[in-house]
Amino acid sequence: MRYYTPKLLFLIPFFALACGTGTDKTDNKATSTAADPLARASRKDSSGWIYVHLEGSPSDIGYQHGYLLAEDIDTTLQALSSFLQHETKKDWEFYRHCAASFLWPKVDSEYKAEINGIVAGLKAKHKNYDSLDITALNAQEELAYYYVPQLMDKQKPGSGDNKAPGNCSAFIVTGSYTKDGKIVIGHNNWTSYMIGQHWNVIADIVPDKGSHMLMDCMPGYIHSGDDFVITSNGILITETTITQFKGFDSTQTPEFVRARKSAQYANSIDDVIQIFVTGNNGGYANDWLIGDIKTNEVAKLELGLKDYRVWRSKDTAIVGSNFASDPKLIKEETTFSTTDPTTSPNARKKRMEQLVLVDMKGKIDLEEGKKIESDHYDVTHHANANNKCVVCGHVDEDKKGCMEWDWPAYYPGGAVQSKLTTADLAKDLKFWAHMGHPCGQDFIAAPFYKLHPEYAWQAKYLTALRAYPWTLFGAR
Repeated sequence: MRYYTPKLLFLIPFFALACGTGTDKTDNKATSTAADPLARASRKDSSGWIYVHLEGSPSDIGYQHGYLLAEDIDTTLQALSSFLQHETKKDWEFYRHCAASFLWPKVDSEYKAEINGIVAGLKAKHKNYDSLDITALNAQEELAYYYVPQLMDKQKPGSGDNKAPGNCSAFIVTGSYTKDGKIVIGHNNWTSYMIGQHWNVIADIVPDKGSHMLMDCMPGYIHSGDDFVITSNGILITETTITQFKGFDSTQTPEFVRARKSAQYANSIDDVIQIFVTGNNGGYANDWLIGDIKTNEVAKLELGLKDYRVWRSKDTAIVGSNFASDPKLIKEETTFSTTDPTTSPNARKKRMEQLVLVDMKGKIDLEEGKKIESDHYDVTHHANANNKCVVCGHVDEDKKGCMEWDWPAYYPGGAVQSKLTTADLAKDLKFWAHMGHPCGQDFIAAPFYKLHPEYAWQAKYLTALRAYPWTLFGAR
């Protein structure tokens, strides 16, 4: 597998689009008049997921989103503001201030129109939020776990360590590693259960410009966020975060904007790389796993703030479990140890490499992919377990917690959902999704709080994270 540093190209131009308006309609239905921004939109709840079809101009897509998901955006923002107040000691007004001072000015006009559309849809459903709320929501990861730790370090050096999250286990494989020689890509999302229960939207987006996109996301997100997206241009994108990363540049383009651009406008792996590295603010530093079903090539873009590196091949298996690979990036931008086998990133890396490089080589398809994302084998103890070291993480059952990203003992977090697709499915804009632990186990909060009252502050917003069956979703 080769690596290279691509040349920086010019940004794809974006054009401002006027914001639309809408009137209050019955949920999930609309009149057939062309002026109605809801006419081409729909919502359907299935297997723990909310599927929404959004189509049209940026303002129309936003209005549809805000209107159809108004209650869900409201409950998400209430939970998120409470969560961030407790975890980061910053109230919601702080995050709104960040949105106003350095995020909103860097959002493209197209996405400002979409965010303003979400606000208009919310107001039509009597939810009083504004563009700063929706911008801060979209930037929650880069603000809470990159910008805030930077402020902490300025006040007290070292106090921001281990704040960058360890979200997700993922893989992308192609060539001799798959059953049919074509790309297979899978991802499970690791986060706190209180927030992860809201990562339950399947968004089918048909914009006036750019690619038709199918992705998972949170209510109110204009990007995927965790990330898993497939496009009509044959581009597949997912990622896992680089744990214990340090770095953020508030003068550059928000990560959520670059993530949405790459999904909507990239026609190739090179395009994805170009969009991500241009104006990079270091927020939500990730190993991006990228595939192009047109060429059957896959790649990994390891993107920090100062450093990045790309590996790519048409015959390879790439895994992600929150570890970095480039020695220069590791040394200059992280506090991560590559030699400690007991950390969650290193333990999961070893297990996933065993699965995709050895045990399942030449066999990986949908069913094998589901097995990977739901795997519970702990290589540190050579036994099945529920803890931080397994692909389908259950840190709520780990007595040591996961201090690699500041989760104490029995922290209620781990794998909250999963997605999987193949080249043949992606060609038709389809993927399989599983809400809740991929292994099928439920998390029930009441008995957990009795055992671990230190987390009872979450009780208002977290009562259960239930596991639903794998379900196939496709673009309309």
